[in-house]
Amino acid sequence: MKKIVVLFSLAALLFASCGQGNGGNDKEAKKVEKSSGEEVEVESDDLQMNDKKEEAKEGAVKYLTTAAFKKLVWNYEENPQKWVFEGELPVVIDFYADWCRPCKMVAPIMEELAEKYQGKVNFYKVNTDKERELSRVFQIKSIPAILFVPQKGDPKFSVGAMQKEDYIRAIESEVLKNK
Repeated sequence: MKKIVVLFSLAALLFASCGQGNGGNDKEAKKVEKSSGEEVEVESDDLQMNDKKEEAKEGAVKYLTTAAFKKLVWNYEENPQKWVFEGELPVVIDFYADWCRPCKMVAPIMEELAEKYQGKVNFYKVNTDKERELSRVFQIKSIPAILFVPQKGDPKFSVGAMQKEDYIRAIESEVLKNK
């Protein structure tokens, strides 16, 4: 009984401290320039790096929420019948889940490629468990699923883990073909 009281006390203390500072709203907006020259605001929670709430840096894989996806890649609500790319650079998007072993094997490859193609291609990750709407839009049934998005033309999907060289070939032939 004493353990339960202690646990409830700790939980109450933790709950009370969660709402401190900024009225519980720690979100910061970051302006991101799109290819059209237009700037859009993306919440810091919508564009993250390495599961930390820090500004995503160049040459790193960035985590996307559905809201950020619509602003930076494709707003499928405004253009449901036609692919209209919103980004300033071509992108590679890794649809993954934390529990997926092949996804964990692909993650370091994507990190290496993000560094290799820094300034040429943006690399993003979408957690299919958290971003269910995006998973439905792209009909993700198997992961890892990699979306290769050129600046012009339609994106291409690859399902399943591949070798690093295969990803490089796909990036060179599908993503950078119109550069």
